[in-house]
Amino acid sequence: MQRKISKPSLLLLIILVGFPQISETIYTPSLPDIAHHLGASNNMIQLTLSIYFLGFALGVYCWGRLSDSIGRRPAMVWGIFVYGLGSLGCYLSGSAEWLLACRFIQAFGASTGSVVTQTILRESIDGARRNAVFAQISAALAFMPAVGPLIGGWVDQSLGFRAVFLTLVIMSVAILAYTWTSLPETRIAAPLRISSLSVTRRLLTDRRVWGFGFLIGATNGILFSYYAEAPFIFMEFFHMSPGRFGFFGIFVALSSIWGALLSRKMLTRFRPEHIIVIGSVISVLGAVSLTMLTACGIHDNLSGMVLIVVYIFILLLGIGMTIPNCLSLALVNYGDVLGTAGAVFGLGYYVIVSLITTGMSLLHNGSLLTMPLYFLGLTVVMTLVSTQLARPESK
Repeated sequence: MQRKISKPSLLLLIILVGFPQISETIYTPSLPDIAHHLGASNNMIQLTLSIYFLGFALGVYCWGRLSDSIGRRPAMVWGIFVYGLGSLGCYLSGSAEWLLACRFIQAFGASTGSVVTQTILRESIDGARRNAVFAQISAALAFMPAVGPLIGGWVDQSLGFRAVFLTLVIMSVAILAYTWTSLPETRIAAPLRISSLSVTRRLLTDRRVWGFGFLIGATNGILFSYYAEAPFIFMEFFHMSPGRFGFFGIFVALSSIWGALLSRKMLTRFRPEHIIVIGSVISVLGAVSLTMLTACGIHDNLSGMVLIVVYIFILLLGIGMTIPNCLSLALVNYGDVLGTAGAVFGLGYYVIVSLITTGMSLLHNGSLLTMPLYFLGLTVVMTLVSTQLARPESK
């Protein structure tokens, strides 16, 4: 007789799935400061975001596989421990190269919070209820990237950029303690010998997996490319302080939160696939408006800055509608190998995130037009892919 799943608290799950995103964005207000103190170019420092997702992609695969063999709880605990070591290395780093290496380690550990938490959610909640829970957590999760710059901006302004990484070290200790005392083991089945090669073959021949993987990678790639580029736009072009920039991010994050909440409401009337199409179209409209605005020329004034924020708000509103439905639908046919499938799937879409953020760092040239054009191209492709997924024959 199988034992009943012992479900962890919603608060713990939100913290575990959210701390990787806080870690990703908390130091973005410090990017110009870090480039100056480490004697590196802006493009080089932006790569610390891209390398984060490479480490994250590899970590998602490793921790997802380990969660099937040693359990969800041990995989989570060890991952957070590695994350703490990487955060300590970032705090001690004396060069851009050292910072890149430690960001990779930090991300490798932090990825357990994403893949293992999603596995726990997928294996304990079924059907329409799962869509609603993913939307609820996504609404809370959408705020996490904004919490990072808010904390990091004021810490950097008060104590310097190294104190930002010290904050992550302290946070890792607190999360590890909370997880150790509060996270139960949720895996019911005994450890299985699952061939990752056979699971990979199944995923690679599944068109819907390819489509959802691209959409998750593209939406997250756009989100974190924004956090990579925005400090140089608002702090260098519009002369914002790190603290003010961090606070400013809250208004942008509200768009993702409202998008996730709107998606949850729409589930009573629309199929999740149709909500994904609607969200993609809204993102295109935001990207088109942002491109037209910057192409016409923006000067250093308040009205130009406000309009940029409004159009970014629209773009990210669509992303907030898209992400939870993609996450919920992607692996519905892989319940028999959920941990391994989640690991392989996560590896794939985080590689896409890394490639997209790398593209943003390589394209960075100090122009306001670069980011809107980049986002416009990505959102158009997203709309085409989501339209294909919404067709009945794609099921």
